[in-house]
Amino acid sequence: MSTASMGRLVSAQEARVGGNEVISKDGTRIAFERVGDGPALILVGGALSDRSGWAPLAKLLAPRLTVFSYDRRGRGDSEDTPPYSVEREIEDLEVLIEEAGGAAFVHGQSSGAVLALETTARLPAKVQKLSLYEPPFIIDDSRPPPPENYVRHINELIAANRRGDAVKFFMTEVVGAPAEAVAEMRNAPTWPALEALAHTLAYDLAVLGDNMAGDPLPAEQWTTATAPTLVMDGGGSPPWIRNSARAVADVLPDAQHRTLDGQTHNAAPEVLAPEIERFFLG
Repeated sequence: MSTASMGRLVSAQEARVGGNEVISKDGTRIAFERVGDGPALILVGGALSDRSGWAPLAKLLAPRLTVFSYDRRGRGDSEDTPPYSVEREIEDLEVLIEEAGGAAFVHGQSSGAVLALETTARLPAKVQKLSLYEPPFIIDDSRPPPPENYVRHINELIAANRRGDAVKFFMTEVVGAPAEAVAEMRNAPTWPALEALAHTLAYDLAVLGDNMAGDPLPAEQWTTATAPTLVMDGGGSPPWIRNSARAVADVLPDAQHRTLDGQTHNAAPEVLAPEIERFFLG
């Protein structure tokens, strides 16, 4: 991308570039897929994911919803324009909402749930309903917070091209996964794909902001996120992330909380899809 295009602002009308791309306000091309028929629903992925991970859920939802899945900036087929800011990711989601007709349902997973929530707070008229699955804040003493300067450490590992070490550090020290489980993951065929997305870990941590230190959520943080909201967690997930989901539901103006029995952080699409459909179309 040229220097001129990096700084160019585009309108919603200019954003429709044909195919499966839109152009965000800073000129960054964002790739997406659209399937199905019905009201528009945009899916927002979490850390170390691209739009391909949504395919099974999108297929289940497509008979009654027009489902948009997209590559967040820096991932998959989407471009990346430095410097990063959460505001730019909100603009990416906004231009997708415009592509979907100017208002849409939004569902977010993990850090993508937080990005969806921040977007709703910023653009309350454009998000008709909001669904969140396990926003991963640390809001009490049910687990230790990440080490001090964890964001800087991940950035240093990326700068040194130690992408695998960055993913390992994120999984063990931020997510809280057992070290032996991550060691097994490093030998799995999917590990290179995680390493390819390692540079976006800092983006997800920026989205999570200051809510990783074990302190209660500020009651006033999302008062403008007035859309009806469903906050879900999995009954098989660790207490800290389930506590986060309940806390988010408690501070939102119009939210309900639901636990999906037996599910973990990667909820089965066949379990998640009926809950999403019931909430958005009920």
